[in-house]
Amino acid sequence: MVFNSRPSRRHLFASGLGCISALSILAGTLAFASLPAVAQNAWPTKPVRIIVPFAPGGTTDILARAMAPELSKAFNQPFIVENRAGAGGNVGADLVAKSPADGYTLLMGTVGTHGINKALYSKMPFDSQKDFAPITLVAGVPNVMVMNTEKAKALGINNVADFVKYAKSHPGKLSMASSGNGTSIHLSGELFKSMSGIFMAHIPYRGSGPALLDLVGGNVDVMFDNLPSSLPQIKAGKLKAFAVTSAQRSAALPDVPTVEEAAHLKGFDASSWFGLLAPAGTPPDIVHRVQQEVSKSLGTPAVKEKLLAQGAIPGGNTPEQFTAFINAEHKKWAQVVKTSGATVD
Repeated sequence: MVFNSRPSRRHLFASGLGCISALSILAGTLAFASLPAVAQNAWPTKPVRIIVPFAPGGTTDILARAMAPELSKAFNQPFIVENRAGAGGNVGADLVAKSPADGYTLLMGTVGTHGINKALYSKMPFDSQKDFAPITLVAGVPNVMVMNTEKAKALGINNVADFVKYAKSHPGKLSMASSGNGTSIHLSGELFKSMSGIFMAHIPYRGSGPALLDLVGGNVDVMFDNLPSSLPQIKAGKLKAFAVTSAQRSAALPDVPTVEEAAHLKGFDASSWFGLLAPAGTPPDIVHRVQQEVSKSLGTPAVKEKLLAQGAIPGGNTPEQFTAFINAEHKKWAQVVKTSGATVD
């Protein structure tokens, strides 16, 4: 009996079909396995909200609106700024903390929402360290001690020393506005009161914008506002800048001394910062993509010069660096809250 060692055409065809089928199954399996990665890389496929936990017009709002167009261009989807003010930023921050971790709701957090409030409020609706995925620091800014120019002139207050002298000789007569309980604007004032030994009634607002309106209108006396939001009114002559709250002078107001210099309050430093965060559990790929685009935009001459002109120092650090920064800020501000004696129920 003779056997033909060469395969028939039918055999070859059948073997070929088997190989093709096996390859198809393998390709289908690989495609299915990669679906989550494809879906993740496709983000965003719809508009993204950036929640600002304060009223329009303040520095948090200004920075969010500076970033939104840059991110819209980078990701080819609208990034929409939405103001949700209340409870020193806790209302807006809580909304983001409880939002789906899908990258479509971000927070422009602040030193208040993520550095101060945990130590200041007896009850918090969220955990500022566990309920968020830090993305990047957008900017750091000094606060500035400002007063209505005409009122300061009428009271004979020309500098910080005059202010302290007047406050001590008229206890309780001066009022201090802030953008809300627990904000850096509030705590800067509380620290100043504590270290200078004066008393002023604290009047919290739902953001820096409304507080500034009353300050310019002469309805309140002083404010330790974020520099970017007060700077236009300072340049217009409506507000008089006495001092900045940072350890060094600001390049935006080089002739204005620090509080430490002006009032001889050694170690006084109460600067603010602002950064993007997402709900905890947001895919790391999305977090890192947003960080990279924010960092890239902060490095462009147009955005960088705009922020520097407003007294803000551009950020752009990594999510890991921002997380470490937030943890350090919690420790720092817990001590400031304890020293000042400030509390909010």
